[in-house]
Amino acid sequence: MSSHAVRGAGLRILHTADWQIGKGFAFVDGDTGALLRERRIDMLADLAALAAAHEVDLVLVAGDVFDAPTLSDRTLLRTCEQLAAFTVPVVLLPGNHDAARSESIWTRLDALAALPPCCIPALEATPLDLLDGRVTVLPAPLRRRREPDDLTAWFDQAPREGNGFRIGLAHGTVRNRLPVEAEAHNPIADDRADRAKLDYLALGDWHGTLQIAPRTWYAGTPETDGFRANASGQVLLVELDAPGAEPRVRALPTTRFRFRTLELELDGALSIESLADRLEALPEPGDTLLRLVLGGQLDLAGHAALEGLLARWDARLRLLEVDAGALRTLADAAELDGFAGDGFVADAARRLLAETDSADASRAAAARDALQLLYTEHQALLGDDA
Repeated sequence: MSSHAVRGAGLRILHTADWQIGKGFAFVDGDTGALLRERRIDMLADLAALAAAHEVDLVLVAGDVFDAPTLSDRTLLRTCEQLAAFTVPVVLLPGNHDAARSESIWTRLDALAALPPCCIPALEATPLDLLDGRVTVLPAPLRRRREPDDLTAWFDQAPREGNGFRIGLAHGTVRNRLPVEAEAHNPIADDRADRAKLDYLALGDWHGTLQIAPRTWYAGTPETDGFRANASGQVLLVELDAPGAEPRVRALPTTRFRFRTLELELDGALSIESLADRLEALPEPGDTLLRLVLGGQLDLAGHAALEGLLARWDARLRLLEVDAGALRTLADAAELDGFAGDGFVADAARRLLAETDSADASRAAAARDALQLLYTEHQALLGDDA
């Protein structure tokens, strides 16, 4: 017996979006970038398992299934192999990255005849009657990357057939409700669910989980893809007891890789120890991509200790990105005197130290690097002489 038959009139949906399979991750070099791309295909098996475990009736993918229309046939075929693990209908909506143009990734998939029977590409703005008429999905597929008009407007006039659930599916920017950094294209009215008398409006494009209204949610991308703190790496389990009932929405964590940002002011050995403790507290460092933003000031010995610490963690983390542009270098008289008193090396050290306060950020950074290298090499020579 099917799960929806057991629950009677209720409906259970897995809402997800922004898979962006094939995403380039240009800011991540080498093997890590390849691993992040691979994960976006592998995660589909996890989503299929979640759908089965929670006995959902329907999976809605609110746009950007693929990252670009130029992906290789191999990537498309591997994706379709993974999609075959779903045992309920999976509605795939074209978004701005995979718009349903006359020649598109969707026409290529059609030519390959590779999509499994469970998958329903929503390529037209027309109602989809599913689950033997128990639910009608109203899709708003993008036909180009940027649309000036609200493509969900037709939902308001779409007739309600029978007494089933009425679900909207769209990809774009809700007017007046997203953070200012969201792109202002492909607009969606913030009261569309009320205007169109929807039981639920499933949205994509914003990569974090976000509630717009009781019946309107962004699911976000199921695999976190950047350092923005926007509650990404989740899918939404949506439960509706009956048409007209308010949905119960629960976020389910799905991400494997975690992008974290750590900001710290350094001012000596104790602060470096504090940084070491915070790094040790990171769960699963091999699956963590860390952006470290450092400020404050350190002497030359402190910089040397910091470099050693970061070198060890660069090998443990999946990615370590360090922004030390606001970290100043201070050297006391004893440290400078250690450069052979008033000799050439000491003069060079003093000139470099003065340059570390340059208003030119790149010049200051180069001076810090050169001064630190000079200090490290000098310390090594002292060690050889000992």
